[in-house]
Amino acid sequence: MAETLRRPNPTQTGHRPGADGAADRPAMDDLTPAAIVTELDKYIIGQSDAKRAVAVALRNRYRRQLLPDDLRQEVQPKNILMIGPTGVGKTEIARRVAKIVDAPFLKVEATKFTEVGYVGRDVESIVRDLVEVAISMLHGERMEQVKDEATRAAVQRLADLLATQSVERKPVKNGRRHAAENATPEDAAALQRQELASERRLQRERKRLLNLLDQQALEEETVEIEIDPEGEYEEYGPLDFVSGMTPEDLHDTFHDFLDGLVPRRPYRRRVSVREARRILTQQESNRLVDFDAVVEAAIGRVENAAVVFLDEIDKTIASDGDYGGDVSGAGVQRDLLPIVEGSVVVTRYGPVKTDHILFIAAGAFHDNRPSDLIPELQGRFPIRVELSSLSEADLYAILTEPANALTKQYHALLATEGLTLAFAESGMREMARLATLVNSRTEDIGARRLHTILEKVLEEVSFDAPSRSGETVTIDAGFVAGRVGEVAADDDLSSFIL
Repeated sequence: MAETLRRPNPTQTGHRPGADGAADRPAMDDLTPAAIVTELDKYIIGQSDAKRAVAVALRNRYRRQLLPDDLRQEVQPKNILMIGPTGVGKTEIARRVAKIVDAPFLKVEATKFTEVGYVGRDVESIVRDLVEVAISMLHGERMEQVKDEATRAAVQRLADLLATQSVERKPVKNGRRHAAENATPEDAAALQRQELASERRLQRERKRLLNLLDQQALEEETVEIEIDPEGEYEEYGPLDFVSGMTPEDLHDTFHDFLDGLVPRRPYRRRVSVREARRILTQQESNRLVDFDAVVEAAIGRVENAAVVFLDEIDKTIASDGDYGGDVSGAGVQRDLLPIVEGSVVVTRYGPVKTDHILFIAAGAFHDNRPSDLIPELQGRFPIRVELSSLSEADLYAILTEPANALTKQYHALLATEGLTLAFAESGMREMARLATLVNSRTEDIGARRLHTILEKVLEEVSFDAPSRSGETVTIDAGFVAGRVGEVAADDDLSSFIL
């Protein structure tokens, strides 16, 4: 995203339906609903109803792309409302499916927005942020595609700079400039021969330096290069909010003001060859990537493939049922309506249609019900799935089955110190039992309780790991009980520590 901020504003043009090429659309030919669910099962335990609903919604997007243009525009996404306590996998399901199909993804909390006209973030910033995410994502992909070509071009430029620098350090013969100005035909011929000899010497030096650069034998040498002034003002960080302008508008306006006041010009700087290689590779990559094409393709991805996860939607429901002018409640729901239903949001890169963005809303709904949302918003989320609380068996499975299980993460982390962690089945079952116990006595935070318990269990081992290289530590039921058992059994202690 930083790259998008360093660039001047591209020409804003409306995006035509289908402008995003086939190469830029996520390939879903082999991603059937069953395949998507199978992929989700690698990371998320249970919640089959939610997985199936999301898988069908994503597959319908692929089916829509195969329809004729006139019918394609009529097919609307079936937004999903997930209902369930925290820590059961709502956010992770949305994040994983977006990653599976390589779609722009944005997670936002509904409570962070305010009604239009009040100080704070308005809901249209969701679309603006989503465009930034898509541009950053696609720009990174394009940069990776041209990386090899950019690296070769950077090495060629670096060899030219080093060769020129080496030749220029050699003293110029006295009187050569004066002789060139008052040269006879014979002198001119001699001077031409000298210039040809200098050119041949430069080419030989360049060839020698290319060989040394390929061997990385000059990494600590210094060279003077020209630096593009991109990002010169980013060090000031985000600007404070000013009433009447969004932070994004203020940021753009301030950059435009600085560019007009003090035009940014390239400047020369002396750096190591290693650093110069990196800088020149970045410059060459930027030259090879058409940023305007990236913006157009990114907007296409947002309009046709983006996923927005609206968390804590239940917190926008007024507790007394009064749908008045609530700054962060019903007012936010009303502002969300046109975005979810389909509208055009103007961003710094041009207008963006939200008609086919998939919205997944989620909430615990402990003190209220989905029917307490304003009726218009309820109708925009036709698919509702309930996620169940996690049982002790589910928590044990979370510790053992997912590809990114916490036990596997800690095993890999401490292996970097030479310490081997061996998680016994009894130890993992004891951690699952304690997590279930604490969740039942205090607030149920689902699988997140495992993070707390595992940190407590491994606190001493993690601290001493550098001095215990070569050892093997077995995490069994006794080990877990000795470090967490007493805390979990005491209601007062567990409410503070776990």
